[in-house]
Amino acid sequence: MTSFLLDLIKGPDEPRTVIVMDDSGVENPRQYVVRPRGLLYLVAGASAGLALVLLLLFFLTPIRSLFMGPDPEVLRETAERNALRAAALEDSLALQDEYLERLRYAIVGELDTATVSEETVDAAEPLPVTPALEAPSGPRSDDWADHQQPALAFNRLAADRRAEGDERIVETYLASLQFPALPPVQGFFARGFDAARGHYGVDHAVAEGTPIRSIGDGYVVSADWTNDGGYVVAVQHADGYLSVYKHNSRLLKNVGDRVRSREALALSGNTGEITTGPHLHFELWRNGLAQDPRLYLIGL
Repeated sequence: MTSFLLDLIKGPDEPRTVIVMDDSGVENPRQYVVRPRGLLYLVAGASAGLALVLLLLFFLTPIRSLFMGPDPEVLRETAERNALRAAALEDSLALQDEYLERLRYAIVGELDTATVSEETVDAAEPLPVTPALEAPSGPRSDDWADHQQPALAFNRLAADRRAEGDERIVETYLASLQFPALPPVQGFFARGFDAARGHYGVDHAVAEGTPIRSIGDGYVVSADWTNDGGYVVAVQHADGYLSVYKHNSRLLKNVGDRVRSREALALSGNTGEITTGPHLHFELWRNGLAQDPRLYLIGL
């Protein structure tokens, strides 16, 4: 083989006749006329093409990371995204703390100064916003006029009805809940009330997008996102009752809206961290204490 290659190199421009025949001599020999220079060009071109393909695979595919490690630019972008996610999580936790404080205030009716520091109270106050981010001047709720001061407390409802004798008062303020009430959604009962394990409500497995309905007349006191419960809406009823509806895919009401019994509040979903599938987590509170909804609702 070495002598054959040397003969080709000696005269690269002179044609060579290559005879191909098998060892047995049965088949007729075949002969080819080749020019060594053209053969060398063909080999060089094939080698260059193969090298180009290997370079493209190296630079344009993940094979590069096997030899050179992760791209510094990719690492920088990943670090920036993680920093933004950490900042967003911190803001979300702060909003969740504020939501829990507002929810406790809605249930109890006053702040616990023994456990709430001045920093927490100050943090709950609305922050100033720049004109570019200022909210629209119109009311968020269509029922904003119901909250004009002085607002009538629920516990004065019956006395005012007897004293005034005006049918408009009956229409303006909330009636007591009628128990047993219909559940907020018809679905498969998945989990019951278990205060010892921190489960202060009941779970109904339902298809995503199912309307979630209020168990009675009331006002929306919270309609926001939380990490654990996803999209959550809470309704304050008369006689100290508060109903909470969690893991919704979409909220249909704003804070301050008045809702009627069986009116749709949200669409069911699978939002939040503490969930294993589309379902509604429903809680019923009275005067700051969680109640077992199975004692108040029909069909549980």
